[in-house]
Amino acid sequence: MKTATKVMAVMAVAFLAMSGEALAAKKKSKTQVQMSGQLNLNTATASQLDQLPGVGEKAAKRIIEYRAKAPFAKTEELMKVKGFGKKKFEKLKGNLSVTGPTTLVVKRVATPAEPPAAAGLPAGAQEAQGRAPPARR
Repeated sequence: MKTATKVMAVMAVAFLAMSGEALAAKKKSKTQVQMSGQLNLNTATASQLDQLPGVGEKAAKRIIEYRAKAPFAKTEELMKVKGFGKKKFEKLKGNLSVTGPTTLVVKRVATPAEPPAAAGLPAGAQEAQGRAPPARR
């Protein structure tokens, strides 16, 4: 009876692990943004500003309206524009400038969804997934 119970438990865990992998396979891939070059906050067009991750048409318009009153003296001033907090600024600051030409190139790269990690699964589930050596009996 004990052996049958163990087999049933291992089968149940293996089934749950496999259904988790099936769900992970159905998840859409994430898009990763890679940026190189600089974007001049004082001269960039609305479409150039719109290329920045997290900056849409409305935010680009707010940046243009802000700089129409006075040009940006420092990139940190972007946080004075509505919708730009410290968190968003930190993500963008490496590609922002207030002088020079805009040379920003933005690439969006799709990354496949990762399968669930085996960490935290019982030994039987890890065996079923082929990620752990079989336990000695």
